[in-house]
Amino acid sequence: MSTPTEETIRFSVSLPRPLLEELDRRVVGKGYASRSELMRDLIRERMVEETWERGDQEVAGVLTIVYDHHQRELNQQILDIQHRQFVHVIATTHVHMDHHNCLETIIMRGLPAEIERLSLEIGGLRGVRFAELTRASRLEI
Repeated sequence: MSTPTEETIRFSVSLPRPLLEELDRRVVGKGYASRSELMRDLIRERMVEETWERGDQEVAGVLTIVYDHHQRELNQQILDIQHRQFVHVIATTHVHMDHHNCLETIIMRGLPAEIERLSLEIGGLRGVRFAELTRASRLEI
């Protein structure tokens, strides 16, 4: 969303019909109000990806894991990994999904390679059933 001082510029884009039809399907399927809103989100998403690819500035990430809380010493292993990495763990949340499964989110800040290393290490632990890293960065526009 633009701020009151930002100027919005209109420009046209030429697309092959199948690509435009796919764009329109995504506008409707994802609940966007317009093609412009979807395009702005796609551009911002790509900007975050490029920041992570460069790897030279601090970013944020949220690691979501689901794990078997009956797995011996898994909680301690997860904590040990968080404490020995060069990543700032900002916050964690822990939810009991059922008798066997816990869902946890770990919100981190640091360099992309460090966050990815921590995520892979935790995701690879025995008893972790699902691990997904959501990447974020500042958008200076």
